[in-house]
Amino acid sequence: MFVFFEISARIAIFAIETLQSISILSYSRMLSKKTQTRQQSFYYSLGYTLSQRHPLYILSEKIQWNRFEEAFAPLYSQDSGRPAKPIRLMVGLLLLKHIRNVSDESIVEQWSENVYYQYFCGEEHFCPHVPCEASELVHFRHRIGEKGIELIFQESIRINGDDSNDPDVSVDTTVQEKNITFPTDRKLHRRIIEHCLKIAEKEGITLRQSYRNTLKSLLYVIRFKRYSNRQSVKKAERRLRTIAGRLTRELGRKLAPESPKRAVIELCERILLQKKCDKNKIYSIHEPEVCCISKGKEHNPYEFGNKVSVVTTQNTGVIVGAKSFRNEYDGHTLQAALEHSTLLRGYAIKTATVDRGYKGQTMIGETQIRIPQSPKGQKKENISAYRMKKLKRAFRRRAAIEPIIGHLKSDHRLSRNYYKGLIGDSMNVLLAAAAFNMKRMMNRWKTLFSLLCEFFFAIQNKKYLISQ
Repeated sequence: MFVFFEISARIAIFAIETLQSISILSYSRMLSKKTQTRQQSFYYSLGYTLSQRHPLYILSEKIQWNRFEEAFAPLYSQDSGRPAKPIRLMVGLLLLKHIRNVSDESIVEQWSENVYYQYFCGEEHFCPHVPCEASELVHFRHRIGEKGIELIFQESIRINGDDSNDPDVSVDTTVQEKNITFPTDRKLHRRIIEHCLKIAEKEGITLRQSYRNTLKSLLYVIRFKRYSNRQSVKKAERRLRTIAGRLTRELGRKLAPESPKRAVIELCERILLQKKCDKNKIYSIHEPEVCCISKGKEHNPYEFGNKVSVVTTQNTGVIVGAKSFRNEYDGHTLQAALEHSTLLRGYAIKTATVDRGYKGQTMIGETQIRIPQSPKGQKKENISAYRMKKLKRAFRRRAAIEPIIGHLKSDHRLSRNYYKGLIGDSMNVLLAAAAFNMKRMMNRWKTLFSLLCEFFFAIQNKKYLISQ
């Protein structure tokens, strides 16, 4: 009896140990992997905390920032002066400004609130303060110049990979409006008077009469009586021009010959002498290079700025050329635009498809120019049916450049140019084109991840339905 109880006890103990081991094993399978909770540093690293699927995160890894470091480093002093901001920070702020369509002040303010902006600009830890003053972006643009902006644009072309290697391109022009008010003689004469009074105050010149009170009364008549008493308004406008001429001539006599303000006085004299139908008129005192361009738009017959030529790949829609001009005929801008695109990509363009505004040229170097023709012109050249069909497809595809220009204007700050001077015209269009190319890849990465997620969930649902 004692032996039986001993065997039963041993069997019970063995069973209990077996059940405990089974429960321990089953419990260990349910445990998740332990993550390392040791703090890497006093501040967390942005690279470990951000989503690696975010388009800005991917874009920051694709850009070759060393190109900018090597190209812009010689522009700084090596052993004297105030320490400069990192080059990657300044280039990143310029790109983010045009990608997000904000001003210098806004991008600097948003940078301190957005961790993805900070990682894009090379920060490893979160910074709660602004990276720099907004004016430092102005100084940086002046430092790197047009060549530096071209390097940024060239890098945006490289990021698009094989999509930018299309030998067939589409070319079109648009107007980049300058940040000036709609010019009228009345506005220009008023600005001349204000400039003359400021120059006299700064140079310490005593005028015979300042006309301040007279100017107020004239502007009141012009503003509030232009419908009720048209004759008094015309008389006030003539009086305004007379005052502007008097102040300009008086300052011309009293200013020193070597004074830098003489250029402004000469500009004011040109404005007072110009007539209605004159060519090369001046439409703004602070932007005298502005041109009046008429593109035949019913809603906007006259635009004041400069002409811009945009070159895109015909089948993929990557901007491979963007160049600023004044007010040349479209056909005269084509050669320079194609040469600029060839210089950035490193090889010649095979065909360029344009609209009928480029009439007059069929070949530029090794590039064939394709211009739509009327049916009579096609019959004269004896174009085959196959060739006709191919040309029609190319001309229909050329229309894709129009929405690209629309996105440049509405999303990337091409509609209004706030940069000063001729160099500012070139900088704005190059930065807008670079931002478009980078935003194109960001949108593609978004679409790619969404398609992968949909494909993954579809497979999981299919497996679940099969198992049921």
